[in-house]
Amino acid sequence: MASGFTPERIAGLVEGAASVAGQVELAGILRSTVEFAKEITGARFGALGVVGEHGTLTDFITVGLDDGRAEHIGAPPKGTGMLGAITSLGTTIRTTDIASHPDAAGFPKGHPQMVSFLGVPIRVGDEIFGNLYLTDKEGGFTEDDEILIEFLAVTAGSAVSTLRLQDRLRRAALLEDRERIARDLHDSIIQDLFAVGLGLQAAATHASSDPEKLRRLIDGAIDQLDESIAALRRYIFDLRPPVWARPGLREALADLVGQLSAPYSATVSLEVACAPDLVPDHIADELLATVKEALSNALRHSQAPSIEVRVGCGASQAVMTVSDDGVGFDQSAPGRGLGLSNMANRVGAVGGSFRVDTTSGKGTVVRATFPLQST
Repeated sequence: MASGFTPERIAGLVEGAASVAGQVELAGILRSTVEFAKEITGARFGALGVVGEHGTLTDFITVGLDDGRAEHIGAPPKGTGMLGAITSLGTTIRTTDIASHPDAAGFPKGHPQMVSFLGVPIRVGDEIFGNLYLTDKEGGFTEDDEILIEFLAVTAGSAVSTLRLQDRLRRAALLEDRERIARDLHDSIIQDLFAVGLGLQAAATHASSDPEKLRRLIDGAIDQLDESIAALRRYIFDLRPPVWARPGLREALADLVGQLSAPYSATVSLEVACAPDLVPDHIADELLATVKEALSNALRHSQAPSIEVRVGCGASQAVMTVSDDGVGFDQSAPGRGLGLSNMANRVGAVGGSFRVDTTSGKGTVVRATFPLQST
């Protein structure tokens, strides 16, 4: 049977995983993980249980149950039966019939009947942080679903690990510069994830009829993510300069644009008009991060045939624009504000200005200015 890993499904996985990794609070990581897992598999119900010190569930997040049904069921599960088996065995469980599984413990009164089941552990380092549960997919869950959710679980675990490391930095009350490092580390995990996704997207067209080959590719992607997390951990505690220090701004922008635009059909042009070494390193970091987020948004959401990235420098400031001729969007719509707010806060923190002009059906222009000298 041919694999269900179409380029579109792989692209959706990369985008959803990036959304999970981009969350800045634990509740956001957990909620977005469940919601995306339910969406990408077509499950009717989804849940994520956080495992406590003694192996029981200390938190339980559900998607698909209305509030009335959830209240009628009563207390959330404690992680016994089949849910507990995932924790104790540390392995994925997939079945077409929950009732026939040897570890099944039945449903409490008022609980909806569920048939098919897919449960995957979420690890943070060597420990099981929690479990991701999906039920009631029409026709049952497939091996492809299992591979996708295992990859998503690794992404969620990596995001939780990164968040914990950031919290350690904050609790240690380090200097403001180390807070900037923590934020940049958070951004780097998303960039690593895009790099993994680009490789998967490139391979998807060749692996659609070979599930085993695609499984090997995803295993390699998981290893790559683990290596990235290990490198981040060493960097945080050693506070060593990154190994990519210091390409010129023009080269860094060209690499970034090429990497992000590779999987998409849009034509992306780049123009940089800044003298070498004119932009200070800390400003260049913020400019690159802003271009990355603005361009990623345009590539994923604008449906634009062409996108222009322009960076120019005057005597006192650098000006960045990312413009597209796509569909535009409503800035007040739910889910649109966070990314724009992140960019605005980043630019504002270094004394710059940020603006978005967009019209439905006529495209979007993101514009930011950055000071070239201390104010």
